[in-house]
Amino acid sequence: MSIFDIASALVLLAALFGYLNLRFLKLPSTIGLMIIALVSSLAIILLDQIIPSYHMGDIIRKFIGRIDLNETLMKGMLAFLLFAGALHVNFDDLYERRFTIASLATAGVIISTILTGYATYYILKITGLEISLLYSLVFGALISPTDPVAVIGILKTAKTSKSLEAKITGESLFNDGVGIVIFIILVALASAGPEAGFSFIDVTVLFFREAFGGAMLGLVFGYVAYMALKSIDNYQIEVLITLALVMSTYSAASRLHMSGPIAEVVAGLFVGNRGKRFAMSTTTIDHVEKFWSLLDDILNAVLFLLIGLEVFVIQLRFTYLISGLLLIPTVIAVRFISVSIPISLLQFKKEFSKGVIRILTWSGLRGGISVALVLSLPPFEGRDLLITCTYIVVLFSIIVQGLTLKPFINRIQSGINR
Repeated sequence: MSIFDIASALVLLAALFGYLNLRFLKLPSTIGLMIIALVSSLAIILLDQIIPSYHMGDIIRKFIGRIDLNETLMKGMLAFLLFAGALHVNFDDLYERRFTIASLATAGVIISTILTGYATYYILKITGLEISLLYSLVFGALISPTDPVAVIGILKTAKTSKSLEAKITGESLFNDGVGIVIFIILVALASAGPEAGFSFIDVTVLFFREAFGGAMLGLVFGYVAYMALKSIDNYQIEVLITLALVMSTYSAASRLHMSGPIAEVVAGLFVGNRGKRFAMSTTTIDHVEKFWSLLDDILNAVLFLLIGLEVFVIQLRFTYLISGLLLIPTVIAVRFISVSIPISLLQFKKEFSKGVIRILTWSGLRGGISVALVLSLPPFEGRDLLITCTYIVVLFSIIVQGLTLKPFINRIQSGINR
């Protein structure tokens, strides 16, 4: 199958499942689409067991095998999704809460990585599925960042205060970039082994180059695009400039070994705020927003479809499934701790009530980024185990947390406002 054939099949399935969800289930579009894809996949696997002569599972498995989710998401779709998400965020709201967002996106992710890693190491020991501590920490790194694609999609339908929405959105936009940097460092350490001789200085330099280098790259590319937008007034070309900005920024970040996700967020914030305010006409703003909203919705649909279909690549062993189920409450508990500690240190007692901490905990959805990262792991003895555990945690996060987040937020906020 050619790339065009694969893309055609994915868009066809996304349109079909999206229609079925809108017509019958009436769930949030991305979650409904993923559930239909997951149920269809499980039905095919079950049918394969009942009537093995049809080999339906093998056909679908070969199709999914041709789609590298890590390449598709991390080196393609993610750039557009992050830019689209950042484009609609008010920078003033983020800047006003910069210390909160920065602490959650850095200290929060680091704390979560460490606690989840150690908890995973001992939980897997209990189930008799031992892996090294370093690879347990790798799991902690890939499962700790909240997925901005999933989070922002749910927040669109939930009635949250401007302050709370800024915190949740800001954290989700930046902590995935930080989490990916930590993941890269830990995978390098785990793959190289103790004999590689990585020093604390080496790790620190790598972190700063990826994170701060990515931020500076996004700022530079965003400014160049801003100056180009400011010098003309033609919405077709200006939409094209934003598209070129996204692709060139991510490509440059990859070449320079800097964080592409962080670069895209910074570029999106720059163009979405200063660009709209000083460089675009009303007509251009309307077309830019509609273009990126539509592209965001299409890519979201395809991404959540892929997550539902990825059940074909996981190992459905009983011990793997039990381990994954045990890690669900672990990940949620660690999320609560990793949110609470930075907030307590900042002493924002008035701004952060216990109810708000609970909202931040439950809104920490995991999604396609975690699945893509775990699929990118090099071969090692526990790789299939980590893939299965990640998939189970992500499914619970999107389906259970995603479907209950809106009423959860409304209930907590109504209690706070009494």
